[in-house]
Order: sequence, then C-alpha cells, then structure tokens
Amino acid sequence: MFSSDSLLLIGAPTGWEWIIIVVAVLVLFGGKKIPEFMRGIGKGIREFNDAKENVKKEIETGMTEKDKDEEIKRLKQQLEEKNAAQ
Repeated sequence: MFSSDSLLLIGAPTGWEWIIIVVAVLVLFGGKKIPEFMRGIGKGIREFNDAKENVKKEIETGMTEKDKDEEIKRLKQQLEEKNAAQ
C-alpha cells in the first residue's frame, strides 16, 4: 500500500502549511472564538499534566511503602535469627 519512503514524506506542517491551517481555523471558528478555544486546549493540557503528576506520585508512594515493608521483613528476620542463636 504505502512504501516506507512515501511515509517519510508525511511529516509535521511547514511554513505555508501552517499559514493555511491558521487561515482555515480563523474562517471556521472566527476571531472571537479562538481565545476560548485556546483556553480549552490549555485547560486540557493542564489537566493531563496534573493527572500525570498524580500517577507519578502514586507510583513513588507505592514503591516507598513496598520498600518499607521489605525493610521491616528483613529486620524481623534478623531479630528472629539473633533470638534463635541465644
């Protein structure tokens, strides 16, 4: 269907393509709707980043709790070994 060479030609928009995109957005949404549209995009990005940070914190907290549990088990084993030796 598509060769790998033809897929390489499909990339990010360049100079004139951006101008065409901006003009199309202006025509479709009008000048007054663009700030509202951009605020919505900004809010969505901010919510995504907040969710990403929350997941990261949850993972770190989970790892910390796991490390604590492992340390407690290790210390209990050492105590039991010392008590058994006496």
